[in-house]
This record gives sequence, structure tokens and C-alpha cells, in this order.
Amino acid sequence: MKKDIFGLSLTELQALCANEGFPKFSAKQLCDWMYAKRVSDFDAMTNLSLKIRSRLKEFALVGRCEPVDCQTSVDGTKKYLFPVVINGVQRYVESVFIPADDRATLCVSCQVGCKMGCRFCATGQQGFHGSLSASQILNQIFSVPDSEMLSNVVFMGMGEPMDNYEAIKSTLDVLTSEWGLAWSPHRLTVSTVGITPVLRRLLDETQCHVAVSLHNAFPKERLAIMPMEKAFPIVDTITLLKRYDWRGQRRISFEYTMFKGLNDDMAHAAELVKLLKGLRCRVNLIRFHSSPGVPYKSSDERTMTTFRDYLDSHGVTCTIRASRGEDIMAACGLLAGKGNGMSDSK
Repeated sequence: MKKDIFGLSLTELQALCANEGFPKFSAKQLCDWMYAKRVSDFDAMTNLSLKIRSRLKEFALVGRCEPVDCQTSVDGTKKYLFPVVINGVQRYVESVFIPADDRATLCVSCQVGCKMGCRFCATGQQGFHGSLSASQILNQIFSVPDSEMLSNVVFMGMGEPMDNYEAIKSTLDVLTSEWGLAWSPHRLTVSTVGITPVLRRLLDETQCHVAVSLHNAFPKERLAIMPMEKAFPIVDTITLLKRYDWRGQRRISFEYTMFKGLNDDMAHAAELVKLLKGLRCRVNLIRFHSSPGVPYKSSDERTMTTFRDYLDSHGVTCTIRASRGEDIMAACGLLAGKGNGMSDSK
């Protein structure tokens, strides 16, 4: 089986080239072709010798593939379906392109399904089928038709990034390193339910933005909808976050999906203010988007506005996130690796 070299770092490519007897500078040339020039065909890498190109074609490949399906929302949001092979089985993951006046954001997936089991999330309801490699994550970013116009990438699609940290870290390295795309880390946001030990690594090893899925400030109530609260209490996550300086360009935000009658009254707002006291952050209120088999309903607009105003008036910056792509099942919590009748495995 050929080795997929897409997603390898400069150091890893230098080791590969040394093992093959290639000149050391060949590694930098490979980075330039794969990442800066976005080339996946070894024959097109013309400053590599013919001998090197021939050898690469024998044992290596650049794991790029186009999406097999695209759905477009009435608001311009596009949902792409990518095939991935996990443990020898063909499956699918989804990525969402969100255009705006001054931004073009891509929401990417890092796993097929998810282990976290959040009761309100369509991805969590399908179970867990495997983690993506750095190559499979990067492929979503490099292979969408809108790739070169992207201003931001958010790791908020299918899966829990902190449950696939090594692949996420390799992806971030390609996007931010000089030998890769050389993006500012502030163009990238990584989400998590709050797997605290791994989150600490992300905070120490990168400068990207962080988004925490919070959804309820009362631990027992959060546990009822987010089983991982038992292993990784949100209070521990907040304690960790308060050890870091958020006064610069790096941002911390909290995702708070509004459920009618469950987490949307003033007692919940007050508890949220109490939990986040002393932490410079933003809370994004999210309308709940219904999906089959999920019993919850979204709070109404007036309730959400009142909740937002309470947080703002008590020193917590708060916004109501505009829903995008709900008509194509591309909004928050709706990704399930399906498109136009395709199931997540064949």
C-alpha cells in the first residue's frame, strides 16, 4: 500500500527523503508543491528530478480527492460530502462553506461520528466510526472549490477535535507553518466539549482560537445532555482557561445552544455569568436546529434576546449566532455524513 505524504511536516518529509537517499532540500520542495502550490501530481513537481518523481510514484501518494456531493442553501451556504476510508470501510464526512460579506469560513470534520454522545447533536446520534488522518482533514480544506478564498477555518464539524488531537495538531502545523500555508493561527478556531487534559496541550502548543461547547452552566443539567460532563466537568475546564491570558488577539468563546424550557431562563443566565466571572470571553447563543429523534425545541427569539441582554449587562459579551444552512442540514449540530440519499457507509 502506498504511503500518503499529504499532511506530513517538513521534519517528517526530511526523514522520508533521508531514508530514500533524496537530497535534503527535496523535503522543502515537496512542501512547496503540496501546500503552497496545492499540487497533488508528482509529475507536475518539475523541480524534483525525474528519478525522484519516479520513485515517489512507486511508494507514495498525495491523498487529495474532490467532494462527491454539494448542496447549496438558499442563504449561499454550501455543504460538501467527502469520501473517507476508515479501517478499510468507505464512509463519508461533511464540510460546510459559509460565505459572508468580509469572510469565507469552512467548517471541517475530524471524525466519522463522535464518541461524546451529546443528546442534541445529529453527529453524536450516529455513534463513532473512526478518526480522520491529518491528510483527510486537510483534504477538506484544500479540495473544496472555494479553497483559495477561505479566510477562516473552524474545527466544528463532525467529531470532537480533542479526541483526535495528533491529527488536529498536524493539520494546524501545515496551515500555520512557513513551510505550509503560513496562515495566522488567528484564522483558525478549534472547538471542544472540554476534554481538559488535551485542551491544555492545545492551549500550550498553538495560538489558535478556542471554542468550548458549554450549553448549560449547571453541572447536573449539563450532564443530562452532555455525558462527557461526568469525566470532564465544565468547572475544571473554566479553571484551566482562567490560567491563560486572553487579552491579546487570541480568543476564547463558548457555544450555548438555547433549548426551550431547559436552559434559557434567568437562573441559567445568572449561573452562566457566575461561572465565567473573571474570564475575558464571548458567549455565542445558538438556535437549536431540530433533527429526527431529538426531542428538544429551540427557545424563541424574545427569550434569546432577553438572555443575551442579561449577559451583556453583567459584563459577559454575548451574541446570537445567525443560523446558516438549516435547509440543507448544514447548521450547528446537524452534520451526519449524508448527502442526497448517501448513507455514511457502503
